[in-house]
Amino acid sequence: MTVRLAVADIGTNSTRLLIADVEDGRVTRELERRSEVTRLGAGVDADGRLGEEAIDRVYATLDEYRSLMDRHRAQSALAVLTSAVRDAANGAEFAHQVEKRYGLTPHVLTGEQEARLTFIGATSERDPEESTPTLVIDIGGGSTEFVIGRGREVTFHVSNQAGVVRQTERHLRGDPPPQRELDELAKDVRAILSEGVPAEQRKAVGYAIAVAGTATSLAAIAQELEPYDADRVHGYVLPREQCAEILGRLAALPLAQRRQVPGLHPDRAPTILAGAVILLETLELFGLDEVEVSEHDILRGAALELS
Repeated sequence: MTVRLAVADIGTNSTRLLIADVEDGRVTRELERRSEVTRLGAGVDADGRLGEEAIDRVYATLDEYRSLMDRHRAQSALAVLTSAVRDAANGAEFAHQVEKRYGLTPHVLTGEQEARLTFIGATSERDPEESTPTLVIDIGGGSTEFVIGRGREVTFHVSNQAGVVRQTERHLRGDPPPQRELDELAKDVRAILSEGVPAEQRKAVGYAIAVAGTATSLAAIAQELEPYDADRVHGYVLPREQCAEILGRLAALPLAQRRQVPGLHPDRAPTILAGAVILLETLELFGLDEVEVSEHDILRGAALELS
């Protein structure tokens, strides 16, 4: 039987929506996929609370998403809430309000749950018998998730407290930022990531898939996609050298010019530098020369597992 599901992913940097038909454990049709940069996690690292302005930005986006759910007659609707809500003192109250105002069943995910759903989403189209140890990289606003597995089985995961909002707020103040600030950011990220991943896990990985806004933005920038084309982004293989070249080019631009770069959504311009640094440090940590970019992530995993 086909079920029409709506999944909202309320993350630290963006609020996203997937409306899809699911049958026999497979997504058979995507009707809507939306993303808005809402910066829910802005200030959480310093204050420990979700700010009222940030909450209002999410509510404004959910108003629109609820209308889309109703238009498509979604039979089930849920929300997954990740790092910012997990970490905030008022996160539980926010999750309650999301359910009360929008009828979305809230799932405030643990790091382990987030890892599993991300891995399932990213690998959903791969052969379940694939035995190559695969790393799924999810660079978020407040944290970066590493999930390693074979087939559909997760063998290792870690939630690293390095994200594009968190590290931008900590380190990048210049416009454009001087090399010293970028070096400090990279040093901070390198220490966080290396502490979270044992050497045997680093050596085992033979392939990598990157999901979420940093990776998809870099793939779009690499291809100068204007407008954004999800079909050309999905499956794009991004070499490490190309990622470094893009970082160097973007870091030389003031924010106003960065917002004009083809392939980069203007709302992601403030945090893309930190995202590119995190991705480069990840590839360096695991000794990888390239990464596959995927449009399939925690949204798809949640649709398959939580419905």
